[in-house]
Amino acid sequence: MNAKFVIAAGLALGLATAASAQRDPAYAAARSAGQVGEQPDGYLGIVGAASGDLRALVNSINIQRKSAYTQKATASGATVEQLAFTSGCNLIAQTGAGEKYKAPDGAWKTRTAAAPDRDPRCV
Repeated sequence: MNAKFVIAAGLALGLATAASAQRDPAYAAARSAGQVGEQPDGYLGIVGAASGDLRALVNSINIQRKSAYTQKATASGATVEQLAFTSGCNLIAQTGAGEKYKAPDGAWKTRTAAAPDRDPRCV
């Protein structure tokens, strides 16, 4: 499997899944409130305690992401994990100042104007 292809596929997938999720006002509110953040594994995570509604929203988004990763993996010959990781790298890179993301050490960080702290395997 060509690593550049996996990266390109992950980038396209990350942009598509992030764009569809951002149409949901509850997602946008939770993201700007720092209740959710992007994780290196390509899935959305909950920062701290969460209501049942927020958990349901995050689960729904993550189910959609896994479905998209699975479809893209089947079509490209990559693994679901490869595509999810590449998407995670890209989604973290796309966070805006004030948004949360999970650093390689597992700690939640708030994005500043500087580049986020990403896994060294991210290209």
